Amino acid sequence: MNDSDCLPNRRNFLKLSAALTAGAAGLASFAATEVTAQDDNAWVIGPKPGFSPEIGTLVSMLAFTRMQVLHNTKGMSQQDLDFLIDGKANTIGALLLHLAATDAYYHLNSFQGIAWGKFPAAAKQKWDVPMNLGEPARKAVKGNNLDYYVNALNETREKTLAELKKRDDKWLAVVDTEAGMNNYGKWFHVAEHESNHDGQIKFLKSRLPGAKPASE
Repeated sequence: MNDSDCLPNRRNFLKLSAALTAGAAGLASFAATEVTAQDDNAWVIGPKPGFSPEIGTLVSMLAFTRMQVLHNTKGMSQQDLDFLIDGKANTIGALLLHLAATDAYYHLNSFQGIAWGKFPAAAKQKWDVPMNLGEPARKAVKGNNLDYYVNALNETREKTLAELKKRDDKWLAVVDTEAGMNNYGKWFHVAEHESNHDGQIKFLKSRLPGAKPASE
């Protein structure tokens, strides 16, 4: 996994466009519903109080995928988070920090209009290693407890939600011509990207030392 897998581009956008076109109209008709990662309504996808209708729907998607990640890593020890299944894999801890980095970079790109790859030096120093994963992340991202990663996830997501509250549905439709994506496509990608890595996390969790067989 590297930075190019998360980079907004026309090829990735075309894969998403059909689903977005078909689903957007139906999703917008849902009644406004309070959706959080902590309550039963997390499985309800639709508008959310405090956001414009389509942005609220997007926020409910982001909340759902985040709920899954937090559920699947709950109670993990530092040893679990640092477990490396082989020399080419990523640790669960590195994947969690990668998700925070993805949020941070899409924040800079979509809210501040900073082109991908031209982020400020301070942001790159903080986020480039977990964003790109691989050997640098295997060496640097370790020795942290679960709270460290959850705090990073919460910090970046809170900033994202604060900015989304300032936007409206027209903003979602604005196309980044360089990337060939609109803002809806960018943040939908953040949600499905998190779901993808959640699958990796569940696989790694099943291979942790002492993990029970799937049948149990």
